[in-house]
Amino acid sequence: MGLTSDKIQELKNKQKAVMAMGGEKALLKRRESGKLNARERLNLLFDQESFRELDMFVTHRCTNFGMENVEIPADGVVTGHGRVNGRIVFAYAQDFTSRAGSLGEMQAKKICKIMDMAIKAGAPVIGMNDSGGARIQEGIDALSGYGEIFFRNSAASGVIPQISAIMGPTAGGAVYSPAMTDFIFMVKESSYMFITGPNVIKAVTGEEITFEALGGAMTHNEKSGVAQFACDSDEDAILQIRKLLSYLPSNNMEDPPYVEPSDDKNRMDESLDTLIPDNPARAYNIMDVISSIVDDGEYFEPHQYFAKNIVVCFARLGGHTIGIIANQPSFLAGCLDINASDKATRFIRFCDAFNIPMLTIADVPGYLPGSIQEWGGIIRHGAKLLWCYSEATVPKLLLITRKDYGGSYLAMCSRHLGADMAFAWPTAEIAVMGAEGAANIIHAKEISNADDPVAKRKEKITEYNEKFSNPYCAAARGYVDAVIRPSETRPRLIDALEAMLTKRELRPAKKHGNIPV
Repeated sequence: MGLTSDKIQELKNKQKAVMAMGGEKALLKRRESGKLNARERLNLLFDQESFRELDMFVTHRCTNFGMENVEIPADGVVTGHGRVNGRIVFAYAQDFTSRAGSLGEMQAKKICKIMDMAIKAGAPVIGMNDSGGARIQEGIDALSGYGEIFFRNSAASGVIPQISAIMGPTAGGAVYSPAMTDFIFMVKESSYMFITGPNVIKAVTGEEITFEALGGAMTHNEKSGVAQFACDSDEDAILQIRKLLSYLPSNNMEDPPYVEPSDDKNRMDESLDTLIPDNPARAYNIMDVISSIVDDGEYFEPHQYFAKNIVVCFARLGGHTIGIIANQPSFLAGCLDINASDKATRFIRFCDAFNIPMLTIADVPGYLPGSIQEWGGIIRHGAKLLWCYSEATVPKLLLITRKDYGGSYLAMCSRHLGADMAFAWPTAEIAVMGAEGAANIIHAKEISNADDPVAKRKEKITEYNEKFSNPYCAAARGYVDAVIRPSETRPRLIDALEAMLTKRELRPAKKHGNIPV
């Protein structure tokens, strides 16, 4: 055996030692718990045999508390690049079998290097979080590592898509990096996020709560809105990440990927002509509208469980990726509230950052009333929606299906906030408020002085409905570009989108605005 062969054998031995990760016993425990290990997760994410690992031999430099005698393979994180659906993606996956995936100086350097590469290459970066948190033995160096990652999250925001998968514990300072990324996927019953854990909460406040109730997948998908996806398993989360990436451009200088549609662009749907109930107080499911008009009825919905009174999703129209924001009449009548405003705002900003045209579907009676909403700052939160629609320069289409009242009419991408083309169904009601409320205010004296106040009130409500509960007043002012049959919605929207794809719009030069966060 020659010198070269010896060196190659040495390389193989070193690779084998690192690939053993935390050892067979630790890996077996992972398998028994139903979790994939870090390398299995990466291999599933990337196209077959395309993943290339970097910094395999990085080791920590800590000598405190006997750490000089502790080996941590790959310093607890696997990093590299590969292809997802044929496109370059960078990723890292924390290895819980190696010292609980704890983050120290060198692990942070590995993660930062991958993020820097992704920014320079203009490619998405995906972080798979599964860690016991900061490596306490490294002290301030571990905290420094977190800070360096946060700084890069900020720098990468709006430049490349950043996706986090929470696949185990993520606590304390470790939660802030995922929170600064664009989308968070969590795995039910096996992942959690919180700033302070159940033990600390009990010691400080006396409150007893489980890990799952405090920071589990459904908690953050339903209650806090911190996470956008709740997945059934590691495998499910990774497959959903791959699907999300299929809708997104690699960076902010690219257009989203075009997929040649098999669905006829001129397809009509007669069922839409009878979708809106005759009784305006009755609900319908806005997803029926969305699935009818998009390519093959397919959409991909973040925040499915949070603020259900508004829907956000990705879909395709004529092969082009679009972001859809729609009121959901079947939940809280589609009213806007604090959480719905936040949910829509974040999605709008993402779409605008990555050149994804937006379709807004409006059926909104107003803002949710009540002291809880007012004290919670609905004015400030609602203003975000106005701000972000106004700020967005991507093509913006508006479809009004039914109610569109008052300030919420303005907030749902009205022509006045920059909608490029606005369409309305004949069932649209565009007014300052509903007919009953308007009649009570405008004709209060006339109603009270009438011989039959009830009949007079009914008469004035009918009069107001005839004047304003239709789309034609707005169309007469040019605020609605076309009143269309519901059945022709898909071809009209595709034609409008394709007409506006070359849109260019500039804003006054500034460092940045002061968004009402």
